[in-house]
Amino acid sequence: MTAFTYDALPGRVVFGPGVASTRLIAEVDAFGAQRILLIAGESETALARELCAPFADRVTATFSGIRPHVPLEVAESAREAAADADLVLCVGGGSTTGTAKAVALTTGLPIVAVPTTYAGSEVTPVWGLTQGSRKTTGTDPVVLPRTVVYDPDLTLTLPAALSVASGLNAMAHCVEAFWAPRRNPVSSAVAEDGIRHLAAGLPVIATDPEDGGARADLLLGAYLAGSAFAVAGSGLHHKICHVLGGAFDLPHAETHAIVLPYVLAFNAPNAPRAATRIAAALGQQDAVQGLHELGHKLGVPAGLRELGLGRSDVDAVLDDILALAPADNPSPVTANGLKALLVAAWSGTAPTGEDA
Repeated sequence: MTAFTYDALPGRVVFGPGVASTRLIAEVDAFGAQRILLIAGESETALARELCAPFADRVTATFSGIRPHVPLEVAESAREAAADADLVLCVGGGSTTGTAKAVALTTGLPIVAVPTTYAGSEVTPVWGLTQGSRKTTGTDPVVLPRTVVYDPDLTLTLPAALSVASGLNAMAHCVEAFWAPRRNPVSSAVAEDGIRHLAAGLPVIATDPEDGGARADLLLGAYLAGSAFAVAGSGLHHKICHVLGGAFDLPHAETHAIVLPYVLAFNAPNAPRAATRIAAALGQQDAVQGLHELGHKLGVPAGLRELGLGRSDVDAVLDDILALAPADNPSPVTANGLKALLVAAWSGTAPTGEDA
């Protein structure tokens, strides 16, 4: 056993079917909040207001102008809405949580998060803002939600296709935790268990979106994934997806779902122990093939070109990704290797480790 450092992150988690309806008021009361900024996208505003009904008089402002990758102008508008608030309550997916984090980053306000997807952002201290075509990310404990209320019932109406993409985005957090810069035995164990729950829930949800047990598996897997990612940090996969998402406004979850098996194929030859553990958690003999086949079975788009990315766009972001590539990535990141990875992910060809 090698020496390691593990930074356990503070935060309260309340998990269970129906807890958003029965426990949210107590979690809000714990902060003594009297002026709450509610952040929820337009599609979730009705749900958010229903959950807030027991303390509606304390919701003094609502912000619904959510956009993916949190453009700076959206962050500034949300911060203006928080002028008199003493708590931020966010109900929604990763972009909604990201907007709440943008508010906390400059105001220091505590966040109570109620996730409705499997983004995992609610348990990480990572924030992201996009200005123009460039996305900037950072880490600050002030943006880490103080309390997270996980209610599988809130995900029952999440469409199957979005559930799959969001679940595979969580899978990316788990896989990358095995070789991210601050990896350690604890975060790897958490990530491995997260993969097991996600692999169990995803195929079921694809055919029966209202299966409560599978929804609970996915939500627990997403929590474990976010927890592992929060401690281990961001590796090559996330650097690629953040640059692509910020530059071309690609859908966050779908981009991660498509790129993941290609980064795994790139790194697996030089991270055999990690690949073995990932394969075992997936219930497969080979991690790369197993993950690629899972995505294909679940209907993940075959390549980034199906999201509207042009072939020339790959060349346009190579230098930006190279500048961010971690120095300790299992496979050295070269211009030729990275280009081969991106072209394969763009075209949707079967992932291999030949270019690592």
